[in-house]
Amino acid sequence: MIKNFVEELRWRGMLHDCTPGTEEQLNREMTTAYIGFDPTAASLHVGNLATIMLLVHFQHCGHRPVALVGGATGMVGDPSGKSEERKFLDEETLRHNQAGIKAQLMHFLDFGDAPNAALMVNNYDWFKGMGFLEFLREAGKYLTVNYMMAKDSVQKRLETGISFTEFSYQLLQGYDFYYLYKNQGVKLQMGGSDQWGNITTGTELIRRKLGRDEADAFALTTPLLTKADGSKFGKSESGNVWLDPKLTSPYKFYQFWLNAADEDAKKLVRVFTRLDRPTIEGLEAEHQADPGKRLLQKTIAEDVTVRVHGRAAYEGALNASQILFGNAPTEALQALDAATFATWWTCCPWPPKTSSSPPKAKPAKCSKAAACRSIKSKSTKRPPRPTLPCCTAVTCWCNAAKSTTSSSRLVSRPSAKSAPGRPDRLPFFLLWFRRQAGRGLHSCPRCGALPCAGPNPSVPAVRRLGAGRGLGAAFQDFL
Repeated sequence: MIKNFVEELRWRGMLHDCTPGTEEQLNREMTTAYIGFDPTAASLHVGNLATIMLLVHFQHCGHRPVALVGGATGMVGDPSGKSEERKFLDEETLRHNQAGIKAQLMHFLDFGDAPNAALMVNNYDWFKGMGFLEFLREAGKYLTVNYMMAKDSVQKRLETGISFTEFSYQLLQGYDFYYLYKNQGVKLQMGGSDQWGNITTGTELIRRKLGRDEADAFALTTPLLTKADGSKFGKSESGNVWLDPKLTSPYKFYQFWLNAADEDAKKLVRVFTRLDRPTIEGLEAEHQADPGKRLLQKTIAEDVTVRVHGRAAYEGALNASQILFGNAPTEALQALDAATFATWWTCCPWPPKTSSSPPKAKPAKCSKAAACRSIKSKSTKRPPRPTLPCCTAVTCWCNAAKSTTSSSRLVSRPSAKSAPGRPDRLPFFLLWFRRQAGRGLHSCPRCGALPCAGPNPSVPAVRRLGAGRGLGAAFQDFL
């Protein structure tokens, strides 16, 4: 039974634009439509899911979807939405990427034996035997430069420059539509709103090559998804969220959807799930009554994670989340697989993760080169701290001093327990406050180092650092 596909897209907020007659054609008969995916990476990402869901909803409404993997167009690169030219990929990389994308598309579409079973094609199959001159005669003859220059994807690149390779991309995509129209009966091409110019190039090429005045090929686009703050949807703090579990683990994939904002969740549940309208409206009402339960986010996270990674991966991600943020028992932690546990461990705030190497100490500085030895590089071993009775400055390293080693950035104060001239240590910031107040800034009377933390003989009024009165009295001395 054929459902009204255009109306389905309207209430879901997935319809951006379509050519005249599209809705009538879809309501008249089962129609074949396609969307292209260029293999620019080894995996699709969350940003591609909106267009994939177009094919999912299209098939669910009783029509036949075709997924085109751009083995040929991927060698050129689409200029739409790009400020600079894409880097070319070698054939081996492209073949690897094509295999990964094909495997991922199998999770979303039904490729069985039904009349509207999905079909997957590769445009390299019909471009590999076509020469340059043949392509110019087959496609280039029918579209003028003026028509191609008027496309937004070209206009936005005129100031920065666009190569002939990217300029001709719309011809390749237009010929794809013509070839599928002629050989597979495809009458509709769909895609994101940034693809409108390339899609309508195909409808125009079909009209001019076949000489048909009446529109027999159609175009339909969906809006590009953005977050509530206006940023592009599909990226996390660490970059793209991939569908490949090797690039983005199922746990992080699940958490991406679970952490969606409330304003975004209302839109995402309509786009990325197949739930019907009454069910979604009921979920929205329940979420509105108690947003703290995050019902919409949990519904989206479960639906999409199960479809992309399977039920077992979803259960593992759910258990890991409950261990980290809930009250899951110890058995739940033991049940995690190695990959999920490794990802969970990197996200766990306890115990604190420490660096494998200790922090690098800053080289000490000395203002009296004649009296003290300067440390010239970080690789130089720090000399021992002096034990002269008169000098307790941590920045003074006297050559004449013989002392025990100490790496602590601490200074000293006298106490009853310490030997004469061998005071206990106070935090370095206390000494800093004292020097900033101008009370103890002087050079060492024995080694000449500046500054010296010992008593200033020229300022008798300066009290010794909290001598015998505790740390609180020392603060009063500095203020």
